[in-house]
Amino acid sequence: IIGKEAGKPAYKLLGGQVHETLRSYTYLYPHTGSVHSEDARGQNVYNDPDMAAACALEYVEQGFNAVKLDPAGPYTAYDGHQPRLIDIDLSARMIKAIREAVGTRADILFGTHGQFTASGALRMARAIEPYDPLWFEEPVPPDMPEVMAQVARGTSIPIATGERLTTKFEFARVIENRAATILQPDLGRSGGILETKKIAAMAEAYHIQVAPHCYCGPIVGAANIQLAVTLPNFLILESLKQWDGFHATLLKKKIEWQDGNVIPSKEPGLGVELNEEVCEAHPYSGKDLHLQMMQTPLMP
Repeated sequence: IIGKEAGKPAYKLLGGQVHETLRSYTYLYPHTGSVHSEDARGQNVYNDPDMAAACALEYVEQGFNAVKLDPAGPYTAYDGHQPRLIDIDLSARMIKAIREAVGTRADILFGTHGQFTASGALRMARAIEPYDPLWFEEPVPPDMPEVMAQVARGTSIPIATGERLTTKFEFARVIENRAATILQPDLGRSGGILETKKIAAMAEAYHIQVAPHCYCGPIVGAANIQLAVTLPNFLILESLKQWDGFHATLLKKKIEWQDGNVIPSKEPGLGVELNEEVCEAHPYSGKDLHLQMMQTPLMP
């Protein structure tokens, strides 16, 4: 709001621009009606190594140099668990197939959404270490950074966490326990621009990098961009593909993306304008939550 009143992008009010462009990554997403969509056997980019590799290669050909997936089994409503051997095997085969497809052209980001115990996470880490992922995301539930620190000490893979943390106080516990070397605040949850600026400054003092997380859509994405532009310890930005498709129609002017990088907007405020007519024409009518948890986490 202040940026709009002053006629300046928010990053101008946060210390100025450090980065001209922002390296970005995308999840692997199935494409309806394409070779990446689910087949009759229920195979898709989330559980089939060949399909995942083909999808990753397609994103690399578009310009991305980092892709993310979380093939380690279904999410659970319960505490962290031990991964099944079939989940460890599938995860390793998925990462191996992607690495063989993209070579050194792209980093691989391995996510799990806090699914495992520390010992279970370390078993998984050993299986995927040979394929050199850029990070192992939320290997254990985020409520006990002391436990996450056990994982960080036991693997060569950088540990990333933060999408479910709120305010500098929770992030401070991660930093104090050396539980992660990459923080992933999501500005829709971490307290907004100013609070997350403090989180990033705290991280910088400990040589910890910041990779803003985004699961909410282009408004949080735009806020992430405004902050990331100012951060000396910025690593990479989560991008919802190229901010195209429906995410582009939600804005009067889409977030600019080129050759794997987001180009920060120089427009006032967050740099974007919400198309409220499109929003009103597409109210959410479903019942599912984001990352729906399951009462039966281990499925046949």
